[in-house]
Amino acid sequence: MRLTRREFFKVSASASGGLLLAMQLPGCGSIPPGTRESSMRPNAWLEITKDSRVIMTLDRVEMGQGTYTGMATLLAEELDTSPESIEVVFAPVDPAYVHPEYGLQATGGSSSIRVTGEYVKKAGATGKAMLIAAAAQLWEVKSESIKTVEGICHGPGGQKASYGALVELAAKQSVPSDPPLKPVQDYRYVGKFNKRLDANPKTFGKAEYGIDTELPGMVYAALRRPPVFEGTVKRYDASQALSMPGVLKVVEVSRGVAVIAERYWQARKALQAVEIEFAAGEIGTPSDDDVYQLYADAIEQGGDIERDDGDIEKALTSAEKVVRLDYKVPFLAHAPMEPMNCTAWVRDGQCDLYVPTQAPDIARAVARRESGLSASAIQVHTTFIGGGFGRRLTQEYVAEAVSIAMHTDKPVKLIWSREDDMRHGPFRPSAMHRLTVSIDSNRQVTGWKHSIACPRILDHFVKDAAGAVVPSWTPQFMVKMASSMATVVNPDASPTEGALRLPYTIPSVQVIHAVADAGIPVTYWRSVGHSHNAFAMESFVDEVAHALNEDEVAFRDRLLDGEPRHRAVLHAAAGKAGWGKPLPKGRFHGMALHESFFSYVAQVAEVSIEYGQIKVHKVVCAVDCGQVVNPDMVITQLESGIIFGLTATLHGNLTLERGAIKESNFHDYPVLRMNEAPEIDVILVSSDNPSSGVGEVGVPPIAPAVANAVFKATGKRLRQLPLKLS
Repeated sequence: MRLTRREFFKVSASASGGLLLAMQLPGCGSIPPGTRESSMRPNAWLEITKDSRVIMTLDRVEMGQGTYTGMATLLAEELDTSPESIEVVFAPVDPAYVHPEYGLQATGGSSSIRVTGEYVKKAGATGKAMLIAAAAQLWEVKSESIKTVEGICHGPGGQKASYGALVELAAKQSVPSDPPLKPVQDYRYVGKFNKRLDANPKTFGKAEYGIDTELPGMVYAALRRPPVFEGTVKRYDASQALSMPGVLKVVEVSRGVAVIAERYWQARKALQAVEIEFAAGEIGTPSDDDVYQLYADAIEQGGDIERDDGDIEKALTSAEKVVRLDYKVPFLAHAPMEPMNCTAWVRDGQCDLYVPTQAPDIARAVARRESGLSASAIQVHTTFIGGGFGRRLTQEYVAEAVSIAMHTDKPVKLIWSREDDMRHGPFRPSAMHRLTVSIDSNRQVTGWKHSIACPRILDHFVKDAAGAVVPSWTPQFMVKMASSMATVVNPDASPTEGALRLPYTIPSVQVIHAVADAGIPVTYWRSVGHSHNAFAMESFVDEVAHALNEDEVAFRDRLLDGEPRHRAVLHAAAGKAGWGKPLPKGRFHGMALHESFFSYVAQVAEVSIEYGQIKVHKVVCAVDCGQVVNPDMVITQLESGIIFGLTATLHGNLTLERGAIKESNFHDYPVLRMNEAPEIDVILVSSDNPSSGVGEVGVPPIAPAVANAVFKATGKRLRQLPLKLS
């Protein structure tokens, strides 16, 4: 039985009684907690008050990717008011806000605008239709005769009424089941509006991140975990720490030993004084060489065939030439600027969480598991997030905070240090790729075989996620049983995403995932499997073009039959970069092309070698992401993805030594510095297709584009990330 990750959560939800996804879609009129009196709330996203405040509940978190502005723009467009007039609040945990593709109230997969955007547009259209119906009833005219402009209804006889003035009457109107959406040609803001609505509160310190949480009587916690993964506490002596200033308690929890103190630095300093003896866990103490050997063995043994077109064995045995190469990528940290943190307050049978999380319902499920409280007794207060990148989908920092808070009736803020985050993960999985192509006597590529060895992220992630998928009354032993289903139905598509959708026309294609897991904790990372699959695939395509003595762009172009969107971005990037034209002395171009999250991206990197180091001077990036909601936001997200991807390309590497991560902070796990940042030119390729992802799509092509340029500069192929010349 094979299911995708999304299908698994859907099936699990259905089998356990369903998540009732439709119960609060636009038009159903459910009112989540906290709705103000004398206001109109026709659906889960929109509320309008008597004083004409328009309040949007944002069901996807804001972690810098722009959902705050994008969703408000869509709502404003359909409601006929300005985006600046929209007040945005973060959603509580509620079935209304479950992501229909994931079965979770989660933000990820560059899917917010693509999926939830339609609901938000319908929410605005529903509200407008009810306001118009109210005005028509008030003025005794036909609804068709009423116009809406900037939050005001205008009647055929010159009548005017603000939305707020119509709220009470509008709330009594029937909720339309399928309100018409505004034609694209009438858009005033979508495709044009470019002001970030969260820029002002972030600039002036008004935006509250999780780490900003302050509650009366709040105390702080720091936690020391075993240095090796799956390690345990054998014994500890806290006598010295307990005598230090501000220290309130020293407690052992499942993940290690924690100090609770009046201030954070008191807790941190006292933690160093606790004598702890740790023991290694079940996975032992593997190092990088052990992990890559595990991957190599898994590839040799075969694996699960995920795609099998044509006859790959015949193509290989009858080939005039066969090219076979291996590529490797390391474990990577997410390194968000805001460290992991959670404030938990457990008292009187209640639990409040103040937390920057990408999945508030998983946070609640984890808190339920740790506290033994019912789901209804746990409230999750979602905050702004100082960088997510997939890291905040995994909720072990929430579990730690709750387990520590169980030892006091005060609110406890747990803060991870940068060293905690670097060394304890979870991480982007490392992986090994073996790619093989067959070429016939006519110089045609006849076969493509791609073997991928890496762990399945869902095997790690589902341990927490299962509690959010099943009904809230499910006993914990049944939650644990549900989580074990992941290993049975093999639902995780992340290892092969991007690899299955090979755009090049090749008669025989085989893609194999060889499951190999060393036990190192892993989770989703910006662009997930695309991040390593694109590096291997697009580096390999260049190598095949070189083997055939063909221009890399021309080679890709001739294999893109039936792929007009791939071709469009390929030509746009190559044309803008001046592909094939003379470059300044010592500079070289590299190309990469990749589709991810329903968007198409081509990048040309202009590279030189200076003092033995790789220098990226410029990146030209062409993207087709369907209908653009906010051009400036798309450009900044592509720029952000390229910078993020360049960090992994040039620097990103976590070294596993004897079961522990060697790196600890930005001095030995550097991120791209300002002086290293290239000029970036983003081209938005016009498209009538629906909106698709932008938050992650800039990441996958940059590593192969740079690697391909480095080959031209040096004649040396670099097949392992990060790219190092020596």
